Amino acid sequence: MFGLEPVVSFMIIAVLIIILLSVFLSFFPVMLWISALASGVRISIITLVAMRLRRVVPSRIVNPLIKATKAGLGLNINQLESHFLAGGNVDRVVNALIAAQRANIPLQFERAAAIDLAGRDVLQAVQMSVNPRVIETPVVAAVAKDGIEVKVKARVTVRANIDRLVGGAGEETIIARVGEGIVTTVGSSNSHKDVLENPDLISRTVLGKGLDAGTAFEILSIDIADIDVGKNIGAHLQTEQAEADKKIAQAKAEERRAMAVAQEQENKAKVVEMEARVVESESQVPLAMAEALKSGKLGVMDYMNMKNIEADTKMRSSIGETDGPTDDKDGR
Repeated sequence: MFGLEPVVSFMIIAVLIIILLSVFLSFFPVMLWISALASGVRISIITLVAMRLRRVVPSRIVNPLIKATKAGLGLNINQLESHFLAGGNVDRVVNALIAAQRANIPLQFERAAAIDLAGRDVLQAVQMSVNPRVIETPVVAAVAKDGIEVKVKARVTVRANIDRLVGGAGEETIIARVGEGIVTTVGSSNSHKDVLENPDLISRTVLGKGLDAGTAFEILSIDIADIDVGKNIGAHLQTEQAEADKKIAQAKAEERRAMAVAQEQENKAKVVEMEARVVESESQVPLAMAEALKSGKLGVMDYMNMKNIEADTKMRSSIGETDGPTDDKDGR
């Protein structure tokens, strides 16, 4: 029992020493300071502690500073720390500056920091300045003057323009402008065969428009990767127009037929109306005759003569209806 007390006390002291050492090293990055001194970067331990108090990770400042010093960039710790506090990626900016120096590309720290804070990958931009990138456009469909559709796919070789990375348009603008140039070139061709025979006509026309103006890239070349013939849009449109004209003509014919039917029904109604008037007028005859007999303007003998004339007329009419043309040669 009594022999264990010194061991427990020693263990407690060791644990306390480890805890105190961890706390000390968390605020005093001694190993990082030693590494910086060994690399030729003159920085005080107080400066590293002050970074902790400003909520700056010392390793994210010191390690890029070591690389920059070894590359001979001549950067200081205040520049890197201010860029880190602004939300930038210090390590990427330093790598971009080193790559630009090796490629003999003039690039200052302020310019690289501004590009990084603008949301662009400054290291990738430097790499694109050295090694141009190929952007492949989607299939662009255009119609020539003869109505034939032409489908074109192009490859655009671009190089990053570091001076226009801040405020310059991106790849989407390049693709849109190239597509617009393809549509304009094909649309101005008299025949789709001209485009198929001379695909470089598209490249020359598009390059001559200065499509890289206001963008973050410089267009080096535009190459036609694929070109195909699509549908006969002109014939399709003419067919649709003829079908539409046919439907319009049918509608107008149906309208005229409906008007004729309505006119026929109206004429029938007028005939019925006139027949009704005739019947009405005939119904007035007996009344008029009765009034004439009553007033003495018409005598009995006159009335009988009129009846005889009517009977004779009916008889002659019936005889005329029975006498018709015969089919035999004798006229019977």
